[in-house]
Amino acid sequence: MKAAVIVFPGSNCDRDLAVAFRAAGFETQMVWHKETDLPAGLDLVGVPGGFSYGDYLRCGAIAAQSPVAAALRAFADRGGHVIGICNGFQILTETRILPGALLQNAGIKYICRQVGLRVETADSAFTGGYAAGQEITLPIAHHEGNYTADPETLARLRGEDRIAFRYLDTPNGAADDIAGILSENRRVLGMMPHPERAADPALGGSDGAALFASLAGLLAPA
Repeated sequence: MKAAVIVFPGSNCDRDLAVAFRAAGFETQMVWHKETDLPAGLDLVGVPGGFSYGDYLRCGAIAAQSPVAAALRAFADRGGHVIGICNGFQILTETRILPGALLQNAGIKYICRQVGLRVETADSAFTGGYAAGQEITLPIAHHEGNYTADPETLARLRGEDRIAFRYLDTPNGAADDIAGILSENRRVLGMMPHPERAADPALGGSDGAALFASLAGLLAPA
């Protein structure tokens, strides 16, 4: 199994994500933002958290125009599995790989703490290691995590079972308590909480480990 983690100027969770991928059994490469192609034979691409390009203009807006962005979109269009976490989720909305936008937190404050989540669907490569309705705890660390979309998009996400995670007590004002969503083909996940920071008991929690194990279980060669 092969995975890549895209690294932008200002990424600060790229190594954490690579460690989580490797612990789950993925051979993992780091890909610099100026590359115009992704490595051949990838099963999975991770877009990590941080502050890509210093969060100038809007979070993820410049990253969406980076040289590697076209290759990321093409990979997703071909049916590749992609996970975008925190700033990575913001980048996935700015590239229009996922719908909606991440706005400034309600209360206009940076939030860094553990939050409770409910797994809304187990029907994806990312969430298959959980049970629908299961409650887990993951850390968040963001200033722009307030997910928003027009009413039609929100209705479609609900109707197509594409809300992956909801907050139990929304910390940032996100519409419909949304913490993570899936693409139409269910192969792209964007989420604000950080599973890679809770993938080992040594980190203070391991509720994120099931996400990476689920991916490995699905993508492992037969």
